[in-house]
Amino acid sequence: MTDTVTSTQTTDSVAEFAARARAWLAENMPRVDPDHPPFSVRAEQASWDRAKELQKRLYEGGFAGICFPREYGGLGLDYAYQRAFNAECRNYEMPLILNTPTFTICAATILDMGSETQKRERISAAIRGDEILVQLLSEPSGGSDLAGVITRADYQDGTWIINGAKTWSTSAFAGDYGLMLARTDWTVPKHEGLTMFLVPLNSPGITMRRIKEVNGNEEFCEEFFDGLELGEDAVVGEVNKGWEVATRQLHHERRAVGGGSEFASGTAAENANEMPPDHVGLAEATGQGDDPRVQDLAGRALTRRIVKEQLIDHVFHAIADGSLPPNAGTLIRLFHAETTELEVDTALAIAGTAGVIDEGDDFSEFADIGVRYLSRQTGSLGGGSSEMARNVIGERILGFPREAAADRGVPFNQVKRNKS
Repeated sequence: MTDTVTSTQTTDSVAEFAARARAWLAENMPRVDPDHPPFSVRAEQASWDRAKELQKRLYEGGFAGICFPREYGGLGLDYAYQRAFNAECRNYEMPLILNTPTFTICAATILDMGSETQKRERISAAIRGDEILVQLLSEPSGGSDLAGVITRADYQDGTWIINGAKTWSTSAFAGDYGLMLARTDWTVPKHEGLTMFLVPLNSPGITMRRIKEVNGNEEFCEEFFDGLELGEDAVVGEVNKGWEVATRQLHHERRAVGGGSEFASGTAAENANEMPPDHVGLAEATGQGDDPRVQDLAGRALTRRIVKEQLIDHVFHAIADGSLPPNAGTLIRLFHAETTELEVDTALAIAGTAGVIDEGDDFSEFADIGVRYLSRQTGSLGGGSSEMARNVIGERILGFPREAAADRGVPFNQVKRNKS
């Protein structure tokens, strides 16, 4: 890693870059309290419009897409510069909800696997704040078996015709383009007959509906494709090699979910559900600050949080220097999910009944803990379930034997589906 970088415009050390960012942020971005940042409600279009506005400011100021190549609209700098910028922007409002899935997952995947045109058009548009990229992967009948998708893409006279459905698509209602996995060959084993497509979400043939969660949120969507037509240029990677693209996409998602992506800009949580609970403050507010049992609970959660940050740093550098395989990002994803559940469970244990009963202004902040508990397991599902993550770690990092699979090597049109 070098401590200076040469571009067509300037040569900055990391320290000089940070100083320049510090001055620019003070003049151009809204200041916030980093301990009580404004939360973007991901289910509301206004939050995404605001994020795009802030992203445009970053781009115009020369601080967008720091680790993306210059030819695709970024700055072409290494991670040290992104980390320096993250430290400086902590006190300012940032377009954090664009990190996931636009930059850390979709743009990163296109950078690895997309065509030159896709890179130049879609990545640069996202960096400019003009477009939002989302994922269209899971299906109503698919569960955790991503390779078992049955959304089909049929090639007819130079056009791909898409029919099927996707579900649990994060913030798809706000998206401009989506990465969608579809089956293009039913006569080969399931991993071999898939193709990834880049789909304009305003196309005819797409019906989108919002999904209401148990906590009242409507961030996720389901999409129905009825004769959607896509050109050959919509294919990402190669036809029937979509699993290679999906594997790379999952690699980026697992790193993003855990907080280990070099393409994430900013350091604060993207919304209230991602902010670590203030266990110490909660203990004091509930009159339990001197209780040894509560101190032990809070200490355990805080220790886990510190270990998580150290793990992110270790895995990131280990993947970069080749001492760990790319799949090691799954370690971050799994530890993040378990840490989130522990922190939320601990907060509810300290809050007690105040966390589930709203009796007015005095208890409203504690009642939020109960609402958050309802969605505590989302981190155990994003990027594949935690059970799937353990399989990845065991089989692809530790080298354990693969689990038996009845459909391995079987043509997909011969695999029994939805039958007892």
